Amino acid sequence: MSNNMGTEHFQINVPVKEIIKYTAVTVSSDTRVDKVAERMCKIGTGSCIVLQNNVPKGIVTEEDLTCKIVARNKKPSEVFVSEIMSTPLITIDADTTVDEAAHIMISRKVRRLPVVDKQKVIGLVTIRDILPVTSELNEIMSELLKFHSGEEAHNHPGVCDSCGTMSDDLQAVDGVMLCRKCSHRDDTD
Repeated sequence: MSNNMGTEHFQINVPVKEIIKYTAVTVSSDTRVDKVAERMCKIGTGSCIVLQNNVPKGIVTEEDLTCKIVARNKKPSEVFVSEIMSTPLITIDADTTVDEAAHIMISRKVRRLPVVDKQKVIGLVTIRDILPVTSELNEIMSELLKFHSGEEAHNHPGVCDSCGTMSDDLQAVDGVMLCRKCSHRDDTD
């Protein structure tokens, strides 16, 4: 978190290797489009990473199949996946942060990023993976800001930092949590 003239910006320093949910489906660049489409349907995925000599070189998505085959009335069994793949392939490594991955997706206008380690695809991170992480962390950071600014001054259960008693209604006062009795004691001092 950095503070720039009162404006809060939070960086999500969680590495993508912590949120990878999908194993990337790979196909050889000399595979025909009909076989790729069959495989995508069978597995239930929206994309395949295209390999040339076992090195990731491109990606084929449902959009590629629709726009480059169906819309152009091409016969899928007569087209190689290398002819329709999107290149260059935009990849990230496993230690790339969620924040960095989100910025790459936005700036490059992509919805999925293959995760590679030494030119080997180890997974795939999608927008669907990133959104829950960013939403949850933003909620946590928002609550922390409220707590430290004293904006939310009630309904915090816990132990009073002054007297040590349990309370369902602690208040943040100068960065410490106080029960009603101790917080009122400060008012009369």
